[in-house]
Amino acid sequence: MTITALVENKSDCELKAKHGLSLYIETQKHKILFDLGPDSTLFENAAARGINLSDIDTVVISHGHVDHAGALKQFLQINSTAKIYVQRRAFERHYSKFLFFKINVGIDPKFQKHPQIILVDGDFLIDEELQLFTVESSNRFYSPANNSLYDQNGRDSFSHEHNLIIKEKKTVLIMGCGHTGVINILEKAKKYQPKACVGGYHLFNPMTGQTVPAALLDAIKDELKKYSDIELYTCHCTGMKAFLYLSEGLFNLHYLSCGQTIEIK
Repeated sequence: MTITALVENKSDCELKAKHGLSLYIETQKHKILFDLGPDSTLFENAAARGINLSDIDTVVISHGHVDHAGALKQFLQINSTAKIYVQRRAFERHYSKFLFFKINVGIDPKFQKHPQIILVDGDFLIDEELQLFTVESSNRFYSPANNSLYDQNGRDSFSHEHNLIIKEKKTVLIMGCGHTGVINILEKAKKYQPKACVGGYHLFNPMTGQTVPAALLDAIKDELKKYSDIELYTCHCTGMKAFLYLSEGLFNLHYLSCGQTIEIK
């Protein structure tokens, strides 16, 4: 299995960095995009790496925010066969609040009726290799970086967020923003026995530029130490300040920047 970051906040190579996430994953049976990023950056970076996005057979949109699904319309224009898995509630209205401003960060709801879209309610088995799961409660190690995010009913509960399990020789857990909390997600994923985990931890608020308090980072780090048998690759909404803080003494934690590829053997 190979996992390449095609859209990510930070780039140390020729690819364009952008706030958002898209991971290109090749398995024995699938060519997968996990999230699509916010705009045409995905297509520019894929072309630069010689990746033909019309060959993608499976797309997973992790949750209903534009920085993870903004390129959906453009993707559908170049790929008419991929199955696209999205939680049903991802197409509800989603907002970010900053001071007195309310900013729409949701996905265009007109796409929920597109024939390639498969609406999912909770956990879902795609096939023997791929499985989606949700986390019901985000109370443990809750990130205050979530506080500016709302849905149509009030403060966002992130019931529109799901995570991907890929079962090959080694099992891998893929997250988007981990809004429900990386520790809560890892706890639910224990039964799958993942050997690697890739995704954001949402410990940084891009609107305010603030990282969550050190006390929360310390608590998360203590919990992550219990997962020393898992290679942890974080990115996107974790933020570099939080990553550097967590990675001190946590030797299985790595940063996955745009253009980097992980090989899972």
